[in-house]
Amino acid sequence: MTPPLPLTDEGLARLVDAFYARVRADDMIGWVFNNAISDWPHHLEQLSAFWSSVMLTSGRYKGRPMPAHMKHKAHIRPEMFDRWLALWAATTNELMTPVDAAELQEKATRIGESLKLSLFFRPEDLIPRAAE
Repeated sequence: MTPPLPLTDEGLARLVDAFYARVRADDMIGWVFNNAISDWPHHLEQLSAFWSSVMLTSGRYKGRPMPAHMKHKAHIRPEMFDRWLALWAATTNELMTPVDAAELQEKATRIGESLKLSLFFRPEDLIPRAAE
């Protein structure tokens, strides 16, 4: 058995690489990522910086994830977030300590919910409509 990855910049980079290898090969969500991303090495570096900022408070990530996701809204469905989270859980459970995996999954769930709300929330769905 391989020892768990450390919660360091290097460990997070290896986690991100392994995770996105699964994402790219996934039948449900892989095509969205493969069509949207032309420079995978650069994208993986950005994602490693993102997770470093989230988990290690490194401040390495300087991007804006919401506009990037909005550009692809026409191809994203709400249930794709559940698949992304399932792959993330499987990868973190496999590669990280149980404590680190749980923390990474909790952060990913919050981030996923925020992105999903930004992409799909419709306030008019909350307001009861008067009977006509």
